[in-house]
Amino acid sequence: MVDATQGDAPYRVNIVAAGHSLTADEPPSNGGQGVGPSPFDLVLAGLAACTEITLRMYAERKGWTGFVVSTQLSHRMNGAAHVIDRKVEVSGPPDAAGLERLRDIVERTPVTLALKGGFTISTVLGEAAAPQPGAAP
Repeated sequence: MVDATQGDAPYRVNIVAAGHSLTADEPPSNGGQGVGPSPFDLVLAGLAACTEITLRMYAERKGWTGFVVSTQLSHRMNGAAHVIDRKVEVSGPPDAAGLERLRDIVERTPVTLALKGGFTISTVLGEAAAPQPGAAP
């Protein structure tokens, strides 16, 4: 569950995700103050985390010692299409076959599959309840 509320500056968003506080914002070039990652940066962060966690889990199940993974992602537009460029570097797989297996796994992480497949988003928009007289703000 994620809860988000407007912050005290334009475009700042205060987020609580699974009990963890985050701040999102737009960069100054888009009118924000850059006090947190942009919405697309948060999407990239989720994909990076899923990529690294999934590969680490696989390496642990295989008993690979000294396995290290790093991931760099960027978002860009190609016409009307959103494109994510992902670079993953690993060290520690035992052989070429292990590296090839990781190439297959990285394309099938849960967040990768969700982003590639698209999401159905169900939205309910309603008016917030008016504060009750005498209630604390």
